[in-house]
Amino acid sequence: MLSQVVELIENKQKFGITTHIKPDGDGVGSSLGLCWLLRSLGKSAEVIVRGEVPSAYRTLPGADEIRDIEKVDREYDAIFVIECSDLERPGIAGLEREFTVNIDHHATSEHFGTINWIDSTASAVGEMIYNLCKAIGGRVTREIAECVYMALVTDTGSFHFSNTTDRTLKVASELVKAGVKPAEISEAVYNNYPWSRIELMRQVLDTVKRDESGRIASLRQTLQMRADAEAVDGDNNGFVNIPLAARDILAAVYMREVGPNEFRVSLRSKGDINVARVAEKFGGGGHRNAAGLRIAGDWDEKERELVEALKDAVERSNGDWAGDITQAPDLL
Repeated sequence: MLSQVVELIENKQKFGITTHIKPDGDGVGSSLGLCWLLRSLGKSAEVIVRGEVPSAYRTLPGADEIRDIEKVDREYDAIFVIECSDLERPGIAGLEREFTVNIDHHATSEHFGTINWIDSTASAVGEMIYNLCKAIGGRVTREIAECVYMALVTDTGSFHFSNTTDRTLKVASELVKAGVKPAEISEAVYNNYPWSRIELMRQVLDTVKRDESGRIASLRQTLQMRADAEAVDGDNNGFVNIPLAARDILAAVYMREVGPNEFRVSLRSKGDINVARVAEKFGGGGHRNAAGLRIAGDWDEKERELVEALKDAVERSNGDWAGDITQAPDLL
């Protein structure tokens, strides 16, 4: 609950902040936004992650201070865990022994924290950090604004995904008033890719196909493709959305090889087609229009199972297929 988070911050002094491994814009932006908020209140705070921060987010204020660690190595009064479905998602050992605050906007998030603040109506955790700033009486500084705006713009797809609400746009407006330059944020996110992404995209798109109904698209990425493209984590962001640009495609599945017969899967859909329920059947989760999971087995067989499950989701929908797609939780 928000009130519990406010009370904790008011009564404690030293905080750690982390997010999921291979963080996205919401994970990095929200973590840094919270860090700047805590520091503005006279608190000690730092962001800790497992692995490198993607290049698109390294321009954010404070990004150069993020520590890459494998286990908790300092004492904190509490650790905020941002946008994680469970306590294993950050990939940092020792979190289970800490006082943790789970902040997430995914309805499927487990209530693993000592305190759990879940708001599935928020477009991004960044929106929740803005609300926290207001609730605790903080001032939205330029640093906070830039970080939170990054969270919003990435998790809403520049405000054209279906999770964009009037509240989201009001928050974005306030962030611009606080000093954010939208063009600079968008340039860092969308026009700052390495050539390896283009090369990887070329190979992945060569695998795209439709099922017999013509409404479900599937894509594949092998480990060899990644190696050939000299790609890194994050180079494949958004690939699953590409087939949905076609009018007749209502849902898409993107399977990425991560080991022998092991895959990370992204699911996307339009309108009221619920891919979160599809993901849950396979042990994953997410939003109505965007979900993710991990799966093991024969590639062809698992792809057929996922496509069949998506076809069933399409048939169960109400025919409202004009809606926009949205971002998935980082299960990919």
